[in-house]
Amino acid sequence: MEFLQLRSRLGDYFKLMRLDKPIGILLLLWPTLWGVWLSAEGRPEWPVVLVFILGTILMRSAGCVINDFADRDFDRHVERTAQRPLTAGRVTTREALWLFAILSALAFLLVLALGRPLVIWMSLPALLLAASYPFTKRFFAIPQAYLGIAFGFGIPMAYAAHLDTVPPVAWILLLANVFWAVAYDTEYAMVDRNDDLKIGIRTSAITFGRFDVAAVMACYAATLALLAGVGVYLKLGGVYFFALLLAAGIMGWHYTLIRERERVACFKAFLNNNYVGLVIFVGIVLDYLLVRQ
Repeated sequence: MEFLQLRSRLGDYFKLMRLDKPIGILLLLWPTLWGVWLSAEGRPEWPVVLVFILGTILMRSAGCVINDFADRDFDRHVERTAQRPLTAGRVTTREALWLFAILSALAFLLVLALGRPLVIWMSLPALLLAASYPFTKRFFAIPQAYLGIAFGFGIPMAYAAHLDTVPPVAWILLLANVFWAVAYDTEYAMVDRNDDLKIGIRTSAITFGRFDVAAVMACYAATLALLAGVGVYLKLGGVYFFALLLAAGIMGWHYTLIRERERVACFKAFLNNNYVGLVIFVGIVLDYLLVRQ
């Protein structure tokens, strides 16, 4: 009986960290890996790669925990989130805060292991961004932009890890990620728009109103334009730009999914952003392997 209770509790922690739904980890991982590879000109230090992958998993998990802590009273009024472990009472708020603290501490230990002072200092605002994002939905008209900064902060940290400095191109990459995050998280917010209106949560889908689809496509366009500018600045080759073209094709397909604002289709578009990030990452890797040899 005790074993079954422990197994059930660990399962609730697993779900609280959203490890059963890895899409969030992937959307955080891809831009981080863009930064890791570009900052090292295609030859990253493998300890840095490992630290950033593990750090991504830990901080995404910590972010989900603190998000559910912040939204515990709101989530019970939303059909899709009503049975989350914290909202349903299977995990206490005290347990959630301890879990957030442990995950954050483990991520910080990984950063310490790199021994790069600038990265260590940058981990502090990274933690602040992750911890504060859930509360921005109370007063920011477009909290998805804040999410984009939080999800993309691994980019300047990757440059700091490899170069001990953060050049302007890193911030341009971060800005590209902000536009991308606004696009895909608006698709996500379109799923819950009616519930969010009832409970008073602010989202980009509500702020953009009837222009939500146009705003998503404009943000996709800005993402591609900034990434193309990065490619020109870094003198990347045709493989990279072909990857951007493929990513544009996926984004165009998303228009066909979200234009009717149907919940299932919008959620499908959100999930498929994983392939946008993946295609761009593969383009970066192959460009350095095939063109820069």
